[in-house]
Amino acid sequence: MAGIFGVGVDIGSTATKVAVLDGEGALVHTALMPTGFSSVDAARRVEEELAGAGFAPDAPGTRVVATGYGRVAVPYADKVVTEITCHGIGATRLFGQAGTVIDVGGQDTKVIQLKGGRVVKFAMNDKCAAGTGRFLEIMADRLGVSQEELSALARTGAETKISSMCTVFAESEVISLIGRGVAREDIARGVIDSVVSRVAALAGQAPGGPFFLTGGLCENGYVIERLGVALGAPVRTCPEARYAGALGAAERARALA
Repeated sequence: MAGIFGVGVDIGSTATKVAVLDGEGALVHTALMPTGFSSVDAARRVEEELAGAGFAPDAPGTRVVATGYGRVAVPYADKVVTEITCHGIGATRLFGQAGTVIDVGGQDTKVIQLKGGRVVKFAMNDKCAAGTGRFLEIMADRLGVSQEELSALARTGAETKISSMCTVFAESEVISLIGRGVAREDIARGVIDSVVSRVAALAGQAPGGPFFLTGGLCENGYVIERLGVALGAPVRTCPEARYAGALGAAERARALA
């Protein structure tokens, strides 16, 4: 394909996202794959995927910016940019220039305040998996369901308290609830509410909405509803918000071309 292309590669701890923008800024390609054990291997698989889609990183007029947990593992990147910056740019593209971005990743949660399309404040939970996608994955596995099934169960569950701040202790709480015969629906509700409360507490460090959700939970309707309740304000998102970091990186890459 002829023309100028900006390629954004966002290698997260759990998932790797790719976004390609053409010279006019239109989104022309996305890809999503598990990061797996090695960021280096993920970067290699991304290179193969891009070449197969007609956007080889070494093609004339193509520029690549890498971001995310594994950004330094992308040898064909023309530049590496922090994930805070890229998520801010991507969210601005998707939602506008002002608001609070909540990105729930696999191993951390970020809250980014935007004003005039620029990052003016951010906070991050990167010390514990509680309040992240990994926490939901662990708890879903413990209950023998998928994350989608976990949310479906939670919709019909009664309020159930899971108080531990640590994932390991929270898992012990869930095991105890299972042993006491508490319904899976109620446990699922407790798991979701536990994540939402931690995310909302982090988001509370920003002055206020509008709130935008990016990351792997942007298509989880129940989490979005519960987060809106916890924040006392609607939470906007869209399917493309999963690629916010990659989109921001692609915008930066396009500026290099």
